[in-house]
Amino acid sequence: MAAFSATHCPFSYSYSASINGGQKQRFAFSSFSSSSSSLRLSAPAKAKVFLHQSPRDSHQTAVLVQDGVVVSEVTHKEIETPKEKLKDDLLSFTSTQELDVKAGFDGNENESTVSITVVGASGDLAKKKIFPALFALYYEDCLPKHFTIYGYARSKMTDAELRNMVSKTLTCRIDKRENCSEKMDQFLKRCFYHSGQYDSEENFSQLDKKLKKQEGGRVSNRLFYLSIPPNIFTEAVKCASLSASSGNGWTRVIVEKPFGRDSESSAVLTKALKQYLAEDQIFRIDHYLGKELVENLSVLRFANLIFEPLWSRRYIRNVQLIFSEDFGTEGRGGYFDNYGIIRDIMQNHLLQILALFAMETPVSLDAEDIRNEKVKVLRSMRPLRLEDVVVGQYKSHSRGGVTYPSYTDDKTVPKDSLTPTFAAAALFIDNARWDGVPFLMKAGKALHNRGAEIRVQFRHVPGNLYNRNFGTDLDRATNELVIRVQPDEAIFLKINNKVPGLGMRLDRSNLNLHYAARYSKEIPDAYERLLLDAIEGERRLFIRSDELDAAWALFTPVLAELEEKKIIPESYPYGSRGPVGAHYLAARYNVRWGDLDIEQ
Repeated sequence: MAAFSATHCPFSYSYSASINGGQKQRFAFSSFSSSSSSLRLSAPAKAKVFLHQSPRDSHQTAVLVQDGVVVSEVTHKEIETPKEKLKDDLLSFTSTQELDVKAGFDGNENESTVSITVVGASGDLAKKKIFPALFALYYEDCLPKHFTIYGYARSKMTDAELRNMVSKTLTCRIDKRENCSEKMDQFLKRCFYHSGQYDSEENFSQLDKKLKKQEGGRVSNRLFYLSIPPNIFTEAVKCASLSASSGNGWTRVIVEKPFGRDSESSAVLTKALKQYLAEDQIFRIDHYLGKELVENLSVLRFANLIFEPLWSRRYIRNVQLIFSEDFGTEGRGGYFDNYGIIRDIMQNHLLQILALFAMETPVSLDAEDIRNEKVKVLRSMRPLRLEDVVVGQYKSHSRGGVTYPSYTDDKTVPKDSLTPTFAAAALFIDNARWDGVPFLMKAGKALHNRGAEIRVQFRHVPGNLYNRNFGTDLDRATNELVIRVQPDEAIFLKINNKVPGLGMRLDRSNLNLHYAARYSKEIPDAYERLLLDAIEGERRLFIRSDELDAAWALFTPVLAELEEKKIIPESYPYGSRGPVGAHYLAARYNVRWGDLDIEQ
């Protein structure tokens, strides 16, 4: 069997597959767009390929089946003659066990459509991220030929009011501004609104009727994006599953973090979701996994010979994962106070990056192979101890004639709140590759700058001939690989270099890949990549339930201890580099935070 999925981004592609009897067929397709009825075939998702012999001639048809639905049919003749049009027939089956593949279907029932429902459409996330990302995909011809977008929320709103709200947040690519207003108008015509309660099966049934009307008898594939508070996830999933699922295509649900507050609540949420959805229908989104530099991690490591041999305890002294924001909670204090910086950033964003960074080479780029390796990393990690954690909370500070508020000055935050707005932690992976290497995490709000980066500090050169040129500060001679995730994406390697001249003077220089200088194309937003992957059924960048369990198992004990002992967070001024305790934590493991280097 071979694996295929359907997608619509302009692209050219060829693929060899063994179909049912081991016979090799080569699939080669040219570039297509959403304005065409043609499809290209790629190979991420778990589909099956069946070989069908026509009784009237010798032509063979490769039938690609995914989630119980025939994705496409390609005849042997069409494969060998790319100029001929590929069939775009999408046939539905209620069972994946018995497939009766027949030819000769016509009309809308042979085509498919994707209906995307944004649940919580009136919220900030939907307005600022989800709708703009969907428009960007449409602008790039990455959405299917037939698609509909529905906003669903409790607010009373007309289709026209939704379109007006959405239009204010849409922008076109810097490098592609032609026909921008025309594209916006076309996109907005595909956007509709339905008002309803999140726990009302009747309201979702009404939505279902509207979706069917837009789908026009085609095979309906439905994607629900839950941009709502986690306490109503289960009810919304129940209603969508029972009253608005597709009857003849796939149904998928994107769930936003947080996925619980600890191991217990996460397990309860997962169990509740699985009452109505299968695991492969649940797409737990962590938008950091969709960022360009995070996705490039595996390419940097596995596609470059110079890095993989160095990726171990033998050459790496420590790894730092740093996240900082230069603003406070600013109105989100009520939500944030219930979770804190460890749950909000460390347990998901930074830990997912760590797992990708530290995993062993996967068997393939298949989603399950990659996620299997990430789970192995998480399960190999040493339980986090309280003494390896530093927490802080920002306080009011005046600078340049401006007074910045403290965390507890936020009206939505209790005055006696002990919720940390900063945390630093030292984690260890107890396996052969990483034994003894500290992985230092640091995340905070109201710090001196905004950024997210991965810093890999290599070991000192043994018997370095140039020690005298660096004096006693051997850290000055340490090579460092820096992957700047945001903003101003870049990868640079710090090396020691001779300063031109007659003397022997050394300095530290950067070999720099600055994305804005190297690539003229604007980097897509993380939500664009993740939404496209969800539509295509590609699960590589989404979190599996056992990944989630392993991640919570690491942090739940120390979170419980922080709350039970009522640990008072160390204060740090708004706009500073964070609490002093973070430096002592790093020094305990003979590490200096890389982002504090005066060169930066």
